[in-house]
Amino acid sequence: MRELKLKKCESCGAIIKVIKDCHCPCNFVCCDEKMTDIIPNTVEASLEKHIPTYEVEDDNLKVKVAHVMEEAHYIEWISLVTDDEEYIKYFNPGDTPEVIFPNKKGILYAYCNNHELWSQEVK
Repeated sequence: MRELKLKKCESCGAIIKVIKDCHCPCNFVCCDEKMTDIIPNTVEASLEKHIPTYEVEDDNLKVKVAHVMEEAHYIEWISLVTDDEEYIKYFNPGDTPEVIFPNKKGILYAYCNNHELWSQEVK
């Protein structure tokens, strides 16, 4: 299963999506520093919920994250990554973090502006 690979600049907060990694020691650089890998969390450890959940309805996945959507703390986006496709929905504070994707096996991701990346496999 293809996974989403993200890197973050610890200085300015920039995030990049890696489509094809070179796997060499050069890494990606921003603000004159090597960017760090963002590793998805898969276990909830706080009161806030971050892991995307889904229900199958007809031929669709109804995906949501039970999370606050405040100006200082919210889900920025939810995506579904399959072996050959990627779907993504962006959110703003005040939105409801819910989306409908095609019913496909893959990995769901949710990105929180404070707690970064979370994932759940769609089986």
